[in-house]
Amino acid sequence: MSDETPRTNSRRESASVGEVVEYVTAYALQETVGPLKGAGRWIGVGAAAALSLGLGLMLLMLGLLRLIQSEWDGIAEGGTSWIPYAIVFVVTAVLIALTLMRINKTYLNKETK
Repeated sequence: MSDETPRTNSRRESASVGEVVEYVTAYALQETVGPLKGAGRWIGVGAAAALSLGLGLMLLMLGLLRLIQSEWDGIAEGGTSWIPYAIVFVVTAVLIALTLMRINKTYLNKETK
C-alpha cells in the first residue's frame, strides 16, 4: 500500500500543477486582454475625434485667413501681406492652448466598475 500512496500524491500534485497553470493563464488573460480591448476602443474613438476636430479647425482657420485677406482692403499693399497669417497663427495658438488646458487627466486612469 505504500506504493499506491506516492502515485496518488504525484497524480494530485500533477493535477494541481495543471490547475495552477490553468488558473494563472486565465488570470493573465483576464488582466491583460480585457483592459487592452477597452483601451483599444478608447484610443480608436479618441483618434477619430482628434482627426475630425483637427480637420474642422484647419478648415475654419483657412476660412478665417481667406476672410481676412478678402475683406481687409490694402492688406497686400506696402509689404503687410503677412499680417493675416500672423492673426490666424495667434488665433490657432490660443485655440490649442485652450484645448490643452481643458484636458482632464483624471479620466485617463479611471477605473471601470
